[in-house]
Amino acid sequence: QVQLVESGGGLVQPGGSLGLSCAASGSIFAIHAMGWYRQAPGKQRELVASITHSLSTNYADSVKGRFTISRDNTNNMVYLQMNTLKPEDTAVYYCNAVLQTSYFSREYDYWGQGTQVTVAS
Repeated sequence: QVQLVESGGGLVQPGGSLGLSCAASGSIFAIHAMGWYRQAPGKQRELVASITHSLSTNYADSVKGRFTISRDNTNNMVYLQMNTLKPEDTAVYYCNAVLQTSYFSREYDYWGQGTQVTVAS
């Protein structure tokens, strides 16, 4: 069994900063990509940023230059530092991991429960 637990969401004023963390635990053989997605009310879930095991990163155009994703492979953690936040960044943010639970298993997507980020004055 695999769990992804996010922390760090909350309310922040426009222009402010917030950091998110996600810890993966359980029966994990190898984690390949990790990432952050978000879903605003009435909208589809979208990719915010992703990072491979070799630390290659990918960002949505809307967050480039403002958000930074990082990863701790030793402790199965992924982080998202969000700067210069805008009201349109308001959403539930979900942690994602693509991982194997054993040498013989295929890769599966796992998701955290989500954490609310609200940017408002």
